[in-house]
Amino acid sequence: MLAFAAYAAATMMTVVAVWRLPAVLYGDAHRRALWGCYAGFAAALWLKSPGVISLMDHQPIVDLSVLLKHFVSTGAILAILTYVVACYGRTDQEVIPRHVAVARWIEKTAWKAAVGQLAVMTLLFFTVVNRSRPSVDFVPDHAGQWGAILYESIFYVYLGASSAVTCYQWSSAMRRADTRLLRTGLGLMAFAMVIGVAYVLIRTTFMWVTIVTPLDPAFDHKLGVDTEYMQILLFMTFAAGVSIPTTNAAASRWRSWRALWHLYPLWRDLISVFPEVAFQEPANRWREITRTDPPMDVRLDRWIQDIADVVEQLRHHASPILLPVIEGAVEATVDPQAAAEALWIKAALVNARAGHRNEVPAPALPSKPIANSNAEAAWLLRVREAYSAATEMQVAELLAIAEAEECAMALEELAL
Repeated sequence: MLAFAAYAAATMMTVVAVWRLPAVLYGDAHRRALWGCYAGFAAALWLKSPGVISLMDHQPIVDLSVLLKHFVSTGAILAILTYVVACYGRTDQEVIPRHVAVARWIEKTAWKAAVGQLAVMTLLFFTVVNRSRPSVDFVPDHAGQWGAILYESIFYVYLGASSAVTCYQWSSAMRRADTRLLRTGLGLMAFAMVIGVAYVLIRTTFMWVTIVTPLDPAFDHKLGVDTEYMQILLFMTFAAGVSIPTTNAAASRWRSWRALWHLYPLWRDLISVFPEVAFQEPANRWREITRTDPPMDVRLDRWIQDIADVVEQLRHHASPILLPVIEGAVEATVDPQAAAEALWIKAALVNARAGHRNEVPAPALPSKPIANSNAEAAWLLRVREAYSAATEMQVAELLAIAEAEECAMALEELAL
């Protein structure tokens, strides 16, 4: 069960780290630090998993996975402290608030302390730690051995201090949070650090007690398993806490992705006839929706503008009578306004492909009460649905009717 939990936690952290990888290239300090937290925790969890430990046991350096785990864990801790400063260590006030000053000082001190800590731990690992045989759980397997206890104590002091500090920072920030989602996320993150402090206290106490009084091996094993579950719970709680405040952003990202996916056929058809409107030639659907630059919301705004620009140009390829003819044909449909605009676009595109162009543009499409880009995207999705449902025969019939009515109107004018 423990092995399954370890693999599940490592996989979850890895998936999130890969998903947030674009933040390394295009994100700000906040997003980069957050990615560092996930990547560091993912690496540490994999190094604690049975499969990786077994693989590392075949390397020349015994218990190398333990040393590497402590290196990446220290990196994750530094990323957390950087994340704290990126989120809560900024201010425009002339007098710097105490919590901001404290956060900045802690980050600077932590980086210096980390260098010394890793240097001392590496020295102890290769000199005084008994590594005569590979360990399954380093702390219980080295119970009573002062070299391993000293080595682990240095790491636990750093881990415990960092957990306590970040718990204080996030608890303080939780009281100042403006939204319920942010307060909930910060509360979970603070609780994760409480678990971290408890984990350090339990493991440290156990190590130093074993120097004086050897404990039952069964108790050693049970303690090791229980504290491993505590650590996995810490990672899960932290991940949930960080993710909850971004729920709205994730939902917005999903809406943008969905809109891009569904608008692609309409956008591609328009841009293929008027390629000068777009910044670049359209790629296939999967390539377009998996681009990482620019961000999805920016691309969606660009597509909306591209569609609007092409529709404006299509006025030169539609007769003035075309829209009234189409509106009369679709007035009994479920969504007549969207159907009329979709058929008008499709019919004007047919004329544009055939080279038919009028010097005087047709009247603009009816305006709609659209307040923002989200509403514009929602409207275009309705138009796209009707556009995809329209057939070439239907469009040809409407064009023929419009042409016949236009000729009839011209004959009437001549008769007058």
